Amino acid sequence: MSREAYQVPAQLNQNAFSTDMGASSGDGPTVYYRCGECTDRVSLKRGDQIRCKSCGYRVLYKERTKRMVQFEAR
Repeated sequence: MSREAYQVPAQLNQNAFSTDMGASSGDGPTVYYRCGECTDRVSLKRGDQIRCKSCGYRVLYKERTKRMVQFEAR
C-alpha cells in the first residue's frame, strides 16, 4: 500500500483528539505531564515553558495515554 492511498478513518477526526485532551480555543491541545521532582500534574500548551508550576523543576514526564494502543507484529 502506498502512502497516497492511506486515508484517515472517520472516527479519528480532529474533534476526537481535542475533546480527549481538553483543548482550548485554537492554540492546540493541552498535554499533561508529571514533574520529576514533586510529581505534581502539570498541564502545558504549545509555547508554554517546560517547567513545573509548583517547584520550578524542568524535568517533566509525559503521562501515558488512556486510549487502547495495539501494534501489529509480524
